[in-house]
Amino acid sequence: MIELNTAWEFGSALGLGVLIGLERQRTRGDSEVFAGVRTFALVALFGSVSVFASEQSGLPWLVGLTFLSVLAVVITAYQATSRKGAIGATTEVSVLITFFIGCICAWGQVGIAGAVTVVAMLLLSLKSWLHNLAKRIEPSDVEATLKFAIITLIVLPLVPNTNFGPEGLEVINPYKTWLMVVLIAGLNFVGYILVKVLGREHGFGLTGLLGGLVSSTAVTLGFSQRSRIEPNLAPVLTLSILLAWTVMYFRVVIEVGVVNFALAKDLTLGMLFMGIVSLAICLLLWRKGRSKETAEVESGHNPFELGDAIKFGGLFAVVIFIASAAQAYFGDTGLYVAGALAGLTDVDAIALSMANLAQQNPDSSTAAARTIVIAVISNTMVKCGMAIWLGAPSMRRIMIPITVVLALSGVGAAYLVG
Repeated sequence: MIELNTAWEFGSALGLGVLIGLERQRTRGDSEVFAGVRTFALVALFGSVSVFASEQSGLPWLVGLTFLSVLAVVITAYQATSRKGAIGATTEVSVLITFFIGCICAWGQVGIAGAVTVVAMLLLSLKSWLHNLAKRIEPSDVEATLKFAIITLIVLPLVPNTNFGPEGLEVINPYKTWLMVVLIAGLNFVGYILVKVLGREHGFGLTGLLGGLVSSTAVTLGFSQRSRIEPNLAPVLTLSILLAWTVMYFRVVIEVGVVNFALAKDLTLGMLFMGIVSLAICLLLWRKGRSKETAEVESGHNPFELGDAIKFGGLFAVVIFIASAAQAYFGDTGLYVAGALAGLTDVDAIALSMANLAQQNPDSSTAAARTIVIAVISNTMVKCGMAIWLGAPSMRRIMIPITVVLALSGVGAAYLVG
């Protein structure tokens, strides 16, 4: 059994080395790379043999000595290739990683070695894509992200994890407030990066989806106004707007689930119902009016900008205080009113507030879920009003019955989370 395990470890190291070697040789060619398939396979096997030899001989330093010999070869090869003008070190670093992959296999962690190999091959094969991404990232994006990372990693542990507020309403917790800022900024950053990676100009459908990740309100305003200029595009513009709204329905469940998984489960059926209704309408609009024209989606401001983060933190604190006070003095009815008012401007703050409230008081989970649904309905109706008011008459004729259907689906969603 020991010999069989050893053969499996050696064979795995050899195979993983071959995979990385194939990728390198395919990318660079035989004449431009010092290490090809055979070299990578041998380096991985070398790593496994060094571990095996060190364990059998009782000389643990043998692995380090073997690595130094591989490192010396890599440095010599790099010096030779750099004289020819090739200053990249990707292949050289890949050789070193391959050596350790062989070592990991010999240590009995073939699964980890395989995972490292997959990640390494992914990074190697995505060279052009990563370079294009780097070109799209602006210096201001990097600066804002670094600022936010520093304040989050350094300041967050220093923020007091204590509740503040008048007696009976001690619901303002600076630590939890900043955690919510981190969460919502991270979700917004996903949409921001997707727009950066995929580019700004797309078909209307993809524009709506990406726009929903960034700002469904911005999509509603922009496409409603465009429908006045190009009324013949009203059906596809309405489709894009609805797709942006649909993203919001599913996004709410995700962000609530990060904070309070139990509440997200209660919320899922209602939001899924609204999402399915919205998608069904999208399908009807898509079948009625297809267009090859394109539109642009703005990535918006970097969501890691400190000013925006602080504003959201303040909004979250205000919303959770008002919601808690409304429930304390007026019961669930007051909570629902607070949700409807908060949803007029922002869904994220009230959704995360309810997630925290239900976490502190599990008995209020049903009321919290309904409050989120009411906020989503309120926000959707506001955007429906924008489309009806700002859109062309042809968009208005389409949007009015859609508004009625979505309002009814919202009532159904509120019932389903009960």
